[in-house]
Amino acid sequence: MPALVLLGAQWGDEGKGKATDLLGGSVDYVVRYQGGNNAGHTVVVGDQKYALHLLPSGILSPGCTPVIGNGVVVDPSVLLSELSGLNERGVDTSKLLISGNAHVITPYNVTVDKVTERFLGKRKIGTTGRGIGPTYADKINRVGIRVQDLYDESILQQKVEAALDVKNQLLTKLYNRRAIAVDQVVEELLGYAEQIKPFVADTVLVLNQALEDDKVVLFEGGQGTLLDIDHGTYPFVTSSNPTAGGACTGAGVGPTKINRVIGILKAYTTRVGSGPFPTELFDEDGEALRRIGGERGVTTGRDRRCGWFDAVIARYATRVNGLTDFFLTKLDVLTGWDQIPVCVAYEIDGKRVEELPYSQTDFHHAKPVYEMLPGWSEDISKAKSFSDLPKNAQAYVKALEEMSGAPISAIGVGPGRDETIEINSFI
Repeated sequence: MPALVLLGAQWGDEGKGKATDLLGGSVDYVVRYQGGNNAGHTVVVGDQKYALHLLPSGILSPGCTPVIGNGVVVDPSVLLSELSGLNERGVDTSKLLISGNAHVITPYNVTVDKVTERFLGKRKIGTTGRGIGPTYADKINRVGIRVQDLYDESILQQKVEAALDVKNQLLTKLYNRRAIAVDQVVEELLGYAEQIKPFVADTVLVLNQALEDDKVVLFEGGQGTLLDIDHGTYPFVTSSNPTAGGACTGAGVGPTKINRVIGILKAYTTRVGSGPFPTELFDEDGEALRRIGGERGVTTGRDRRCGWFDAVIARYATRVNGLTDFFLTKLDVLTGWDQIPVCVAYEIDGKRVEELPYSQTDFHHAKPVYEMLPGWSEDISKAKSFSDLPKNAQAYVKALEEMSGAPISAIGVGPGRDETIEINSFI
């Protein structure tokens, strides 16, 4: 019953797609358990680059069944567009399964998302504007549309009417926008129903039966730990639970069935959108990390904010996720620095703090306390084993491992599928 959770241990964009794809050949199912098309995974296979937003990365691995779980919010137009794009490139997408309990991102959810961010002005959260938050809000308010509702026109009509009763008041009276017609939304959603129907399944039953049959199931989180709605840098977070606990609720699998929890760590730190970021760089080093690392959001197209590695965040991720292993990515990006700063603690109001402060105010005012580690100049992209790395690169990895509280079992030394050093097998 090997079940693994693979998630981001920072603010997302750590390279989860590559890690999932690397494991894809060894697993039977890859499951997205939260988020929507606000997540972006870049996977490089040979000379081909794939940008995935909603689909699980396992869709690129022959023999693997990709699953969109009940905890995901699905934009049908994005789903069909992404499937079409992969089909055109010769990727077999026929094995995809979508939970009938997953919620649907409707046109009015996207509209509300965009006008709300615009209305907030300087107080904006920095959402992707794709309707993710409003869809989760509808889910919690029990006025959401689920995939299964697309197959009962009467129920769909009633639910859209109930949702728009309130939203049209908001749009017309607060945001000075035109009301959205119920029939127009229903017609659009029904137009997707038949195209999606072959993929819809009881994924909770499928996944639990797979585990009982000793199949290997990998649960893939979107975003990252510090963007978790409960455990992240609230309110500058996503609207779901990318942390390990979210895999259980977002896929319908009990916690006793999870064997391993793997955190993806970038060898430095990035984030997209607003919110505190203690190690953020505004100098030439920050620009160099952005340029060398190709730090532009897969989904948003926005430049990522860049900074040095933050061990305080890594320790926090280990704790709240119960991490058993780390996959360290983009170590090659740090090649060329004489010395590499690593944040080992914070200074808050003149006091040294070793752990992530629970107070939003304290975290906002946290200043990084750095330890300098020697850098390296050798090209590491061809390294096949840990011993192939320069001594200083080895020391850097070992220092991060000790500071972060879990073993580093794999290291990314380049963007390609084969540019990875595996120290300990994940399966």
